[in-house]
Formats: sequence, C-alpha cells, structure tokens
Amino acid sequence: QVQLVESGGGLVQAGGSLRLSCAASGRTFSSYYMGWFRQAPGKEREFVASISWTGVTTYYADSGKGRFTISRDNAKNTAYLQMNSLKPEDTAVYYCAADRHQRPTPRSDYWGQGTQVTVSS
Repeated sequence: QVQLVESGGGLVQAGGSLRLSCAASGRTFSSYYMGWFRQAPGKEREFVASISWTGVTTYYADSGKGRFTISRDNAKNTAYLQMNSLKPEDTAVYYCAADRHQRPTPRSDYWGQGTQVTVSS
C-alpha cells in the first residue's frame, strides 16, 4: 500500500520547463515501479514515462522523448518528471502511478491526485 502526492505543476510559457514531483508514503517505495501519465481535456489518460524499481530501466512515450526525463530517489521516496521545451500540447493534468508488479498502466491501483500543467503559446 502506498499513497502518492504530486506537486510542481503550474503555468509556463512555451519553451519553458517544469519539474514535477511525486512523493510516496511508506518505507517500501523501492518496491514500486513508478510512472507518469497525463490527461488533457476531452482525452483519455495517456502514458508519459515510467521508471523501474531502482531506476535501471526507463520508458518514454514518443510525445515526451528527448524532452522529458523521469527519475527517482528511493531514499526520499520521490519520483520526478523533468519537462523541458514544453509545448502547448503538453497541457494536461499529470498523474503519478505505482505498481508493484510491472510498468504502471491505467489499471494500476495506486495514483496521485494529479497536478495541472498549463503551457501557454
């Protein structure tokens, strides 16, 4: 069992950067494969990035590849999403997710409350 809280969202202009954080409760953060998803108005929740238990393996959706970097600090029970060169189409609510067994999917059990990212043009 884990509780997740996102932070770091906000309003930025196109080309700017944001760093999102996902703080997890408990001592067993390293037992969870972490991921980031986003949901724009009128769209389904979509995968953004994921990172394995110790950070050895990362995956990125094409939308963020080369611009976004996922990382984690297990000592701080926190996962991060660094977003650079932001575009208006990145505007969405960003959610972190955790899964004990595999890369997080929309069916994973543990989710944060979301943090709004708005990119102006």
